[in-house]
Amino acid sequence: MMNGVEKTIAEDIATEEQLITPWTVSVSSGYTLLRDPRHNKGLAFTENERDAHYLRGLLPPAILTQELQERKLMHNLRQYEVPLQRYMAMMDLQERNERLFYKLLIDNVEELLPVVYTPTVGEACQKYGSIFRRPQGLYISLKEKGKILEVLKNWPERNIQVIVVTDGERILGLGDLGCQGMGIPVGKLSLYTALGGLRPSACLPVTIDVGTNNDRLLNNEFYIGLRRRRATGQEYAELLDEFMTAVKKNYGETGPCTDFANHNAFELLAKYKPTHLVFNDDIQGTASVVLAGLLAALKLVGGTLADHTFLFLGAGEAGTGIAELIALEISKQTNAPLEETRKNIWLVDSKGLIVSSRKGSLQHFKKPWAHDHEPIKGLLDAVKAIKPTVLIGSSGVGKTFTKEVVEAMASLNEKPIILALSNPTTQSECTAEEAYTWSEGRAIFASGSPFDPVEYNSKVYVPGQANNAYIFPGFGLGLIISGAIRVHDDMLLAASETLAEQISAKIAAKVAAKAYELGLASRLPRPKDLVKYAESCMYSPLYRSYR
Repeated sequence: MMNGVEKTIAEDIATEEQLITPWTVSVSSGYTLLRDPRHNKGLAFTENERDAHYLRGLLPPAILTQELQERKLMHNLRQYEVPLQRYMAMMDLQERNERLFYKLLIDNVEELLPVVYTPTVGEACQKYGSIFRRPQGLYISLKEKGKILEVLKNWPERNIQVIVVTDGERILGLGDLGCQGMGIPVGKLSLYTALGGLRPSACLPVTIDVGTNNDRLLNNEFYIGLRRRRATGQEYAELLDEFMTAVKKNYGETGPCTDFANHNAFELLAKYKPTHLVFNDDIQGTASVVLAGLLAALKLVGGTLADHTFLFLGAGEAGTGIAELIALEISKQTNAPLEETRKNIWLVDSKGLIVSSRKGSLQHFKKPWAHDHEPIKGLLDAVKAIKPTVLIGSSGVGKTFTKEVVEAMASLNEKPIILALSNPTTQSECTAEEAYTWSEGRAIFASGSPFDPVEYNSKVYVPGQANNAYIFPGFGLGLIISGAIRVHDDMLLAASETLAEQISAKIAAKVAAKAYELGLASRLPRPKDLVKYAESCMYSPLYRSYR
């Protein structure tokens, strides 16, 4: 959920050179200051700051620069062989020294993105009860029904610009993790700051706990959530409605809903899109980054999107979201009706190819993809019949792009485009090595989680990564700097077309420009240079000097 870009806190208005006062409720000093993650600098406090804030004796005498602290911590992190240990070390750092956490993440994003986000965050969510130390974010359960507005007011920050919320039912490709899904909103919001420049204090992670159907969690003594089966129907809808109403009342316009199961994700997006600033980065964000990848791949294979045939394995929120955005982009490029451009896009679900004869039993979001064709059960047979140029996996089921499937794609295409998007790595439809080996080095491959470079026939192939983390921070910043009141599909297309720049400020500027063009921006007058304005709004992790 997103709100405007008001900067009411002196620390956020000040330049890096200006002196600021480390306020909490009162001026932080001494022991309290060292335990305030927003203002703590550890051994980087200067001599004057140690005198002014009663820190003498509470720190060793050495004074370190932030750069030296960063070097030491990166050295320590690299000693851990288990990714979950790195994740826990990063979370500990975030809880004691916020600016140093973001300095590390921003300066080492390629190395640390897989630690704070997918794939490691998946394992962290699975074990969240066991590694839980200090609550991050807001937990709203069925116990709080009727009191959600009061619960929101318990959060210490008032100027919230982004809320990422989950009900834990569909966490990556790992299924129902209940209350332990909190790792996803926490991880995503750290990227909104690191990659999109939003202030950490303006970000709110929320988990809505309506129970879990995961028996392993219900029987785990360390489980941190409600011990009951998952609420559905009216009970669920009323809690979500109370939450959305309370958020808008407390914080103003609202934004991303993420990691809801398919049946709820589509309904929630459809229900609240007309009245709230809602953005689902699993449906819309993933679609946008995949479309950006396809537009880039066209430079290697030639032709336009309209020249290609797409086959999806997986017809859930990610698959149908990507398919719809591809169809929209083709429609925009060719002026053909959307109903026509969808016909180049085919989907396979657990029952086989989605075809017209199945329409009576299909969920509503699958029906636009039911084309005239004889029924086909398996993916391999679908590849042989449809003859796709692009194969996209969003099934959440690992090892489904078999040797036979990849070889069939390679026999049909000189350069088959193969996107194995399911997360985490264990759920990927195939590995980078399999894609390159089975296609004899001809595949253009990208995955949802990172894979190492692959050597095949003395040539090194570097796989792409279609991670929605590349798009949602800049997209969110664009909504904020324009004061957008709603999300429009054209904003997603604008973000996709800009992603090749790989700069969040430019994505933000394009999204904001589209918001102004569509009359959806409330921040007037429009800034003359949106890129510079976006950059001026972005958070800096450098230490401030204290009076």
